Amino acid sequence: MTAKQTVGIKAFFDEATNTVSYLVWDPATMQGAVIDPVLDYDFRSGKAAFSSPDEILAEAEKNGVKIAQVLETHAHADHLSGAPYIKLKTGAKVSIGEHIRDVQRIFRPVFNATDISGDGSEFDHLFKDGERFAIGKLEGEVIFTPGHTPACVSYKIGDAVFVGDTMFMPDYGTARADFPGGDANALYRSIQRILALPPETRLFMCHDYKAPGRDHYAWETTVGEARARNIHVHEGVDESDFVEMRKARDATLAAPLLLLPSIQVNIRAGKFPPAESNGVHYLKVPIKMAQ
Repeated sequence: MTAKQTVGIKAFFDEATNTVSYLVWDPATMQGAVIDPVLDYDFRSGKAAFSSPDEILAEAEKNGVKIAQVLETHAHADHLSGAPYIKLKTGAKVSIGEHIRDVQRIFRPVFNATDISGDGSEFDHLFKDGERFAIGKLEGEVIFTPGHTPACVSYKIGDAVFVGDTMFMPDYGTARADFPGGDANALYRSIQRILALPPETRLFMCHDYKAPGRDHYAWETTVGEARARNIHVHEGVDESDFVEMRKARDATLAAPLLLLPSIQVNIRAGKFPPAESNGVHYLKVPIKMAQ
């Protein structure tokens, strides 16, 4: 890239799931994309709502942004995707990394979900590592960053990188790597790809949980800050030390509340399982007996 490109960015924080979604646009053409939109879902009642994606759509309309793409960083395990709703309202194409096929193949038998393709065809486009794409005149690049899941990607758009769940704010660290197909070694190497970017590169997180001692939510940092201060992967932390720490920490973590509904919806590109004969959509909860 020969010249710095101005990128419009508006963050939307969903406190119920601690998720940050983004509206990203090219100020020159007002073409835009939504990254990691959230569908509101109440686990206790089974009710879904659209206030979170509606907020993004309202902001886009207010500012004259035409949403043409939804970019998923991975199949999220902590919230249901709002991608189908954004697509319905705008005609946007929904894209994700090509290794979503691996995640589908892992979880299709877990839910006995014979309707899931296993080839990623539920999505409009599957990105390859290093693939270039455009948002108006903005140039985007896909960075394959597996580890949290086998399919995670980050999106570099101008001087900004949207890292998904690969890493968090410097005072909170990095994502877990203990989900099926996760790999702490791969996560370390993925993070090193991000940290090899110029120090002024802006990093935008997909989640924040308020690190101890911090009383506000935050989701933007820089490569330089992460290199110097990330409590898990700052300069000087080698791969073996990181993997030892990550595995020990992951062993103490509970499963996300929305893990089971999220995965089976998000590997379908945010769609619910097909309705049954009574017209109702159901989410499955596999039962495992304690040993």
